[in-house]
Amino acid sequence: MYREVRPPMGWNSYDYYDTTVNEAQVIANADYMAEHLREYGWEYIVVDIAWYSWEAGTQREKFQYVPFAQVEMDEYSRLLPCPKRFPSSAGGKGFAPLADYIHRKGLKFGIHIMRGIPREAAHQHTAILGSEHTANEVANPYSICPWNPDMYGVAPGVPGAQEYYDSLMQLYAQWGVDFIKCDDICRMDAESARAETVMLHRAIEKCGRDIVLSLSPGPAIVEEADFYFENADMWRITDDFWDNWESLRDMFDRCRSWQGKVRDGGYPDCDMLPLGQIGKGFGEERRTGLTREEQRTMMTLWCLFRSPLMLGAELTKLDEWTVSLLTNPEVLHLLEVSKNAREIYRDSDIIVWRAESRDLRGEYLAMFNISEFANALCPKPFIRLSGGNVQDLWEGCSVRESATLDIPAHGCILLKIWNEG
Repeated sequence: MYREVRPPMGWNSYDYYDTTVNEAQVIANADYMAEHLREYGWEYIVVDIAWYSWEAGTQREKFQYVPFAQVEMDEYSRLLPCPKRFPSSAGGKGFAPLADYIHRKGLKFGIHIMRGIPREAAHQHTAILGSEHTANEVANPYSICPWNPDMYGVAPGVPGAQEYYDSLMQLYAQWGVDFIKCDDICRMDAESARAETVMLHRAIEKCGRDIVLSLSPGPAIVEEADFYFENADMWRITDDFWDNWESLRDMFDRCRSWQGKVRDGGYPDCDMLPLGQIGKGFGEERRTGLTREEQRTMMTLWCLFRSPLMLGAELTKLDEWTVSLLTNPEVLHLLEVSKNAREIYRDSDIIVWRAESRDLRGEYLAMFNISEFANALCPKPFIRLSGGNVQDLWEGCSVRESATLDIPAHGCILLKIWNEG
């Protein structure tokens, strides 16, 4: 399992491409990350949903996921990349050539999967590697994702069920996959979701490769925090997060519910960062609907909370300001050097979070203006240390504890407070 001090940071194809991303586009984003973002900790390139579909995006005016579309699949019930979109996968190579390219760039490679086994495999009674049983025998036809038509759930405990997941992870390990985002599993809508999470975890443990397991969609169940930590590396605490203030405001409540449950190697996930240009695969490319102040608020909350960071933008179209938002080393450093982030104050206009530094020499303070109007605030009542140094991490300047700080509507101030001794 991942079990690293810093949560995963990377790029995911979904917010811009929806179901339609192809190999050339993935490579272009990987090239950009390697050149411009890798040195700041950004390292995962994740191909999101429907990479196996020959018909993805062809009926977008009617369906996000084409019902009973033609899929690419091997003789052992395992989905393969569509060679029309990922030409290097032809001849049974799968994602290995693309993963090799990304690894040569000093990056890591990830893919999205759905919980379960392909319906097409069950209908064809295809084999399961390492088992005498076939796909129809392990598939539960009553365990169906309500929003994606591609899979049946795997029936827990039946012969061949664990072998199916084992064979899947063996294949991904052979390809060089470093990250798996498993969908239709995190909030345990399906009766078998909990058991399938355990099967996935066991299969990853057996495959001989370190693979991050990310569970979607949320909201994850707070009371199941220990279960998530035992079986996964990150888990979504929200449904799909998009670029509007209402969703961002809601994340303060979700993070408060999960405060105290963030552990090294086990990360409640605030979902992707819908920055820059997004939405092309959904029918219309657009610039993020979040204002600059809201984008800074989002980055501050995600980093102080120590959420994984996954960019949703088309990286090759990032503007200079957005790049500066993503490459502030002091802010990103919070993912590694802070701990025990908690909300310490809230009223109708202001929310304040505090985190400790791991070396116990200081603390971090974030003051968020959730109102529709600018607010002038003094950080001193919220600062524990006396006589310490105070630095504004976004502006890169020192401030006095007693200073009055102007915070724009939906904006924030992020302070580092420390003692030299």
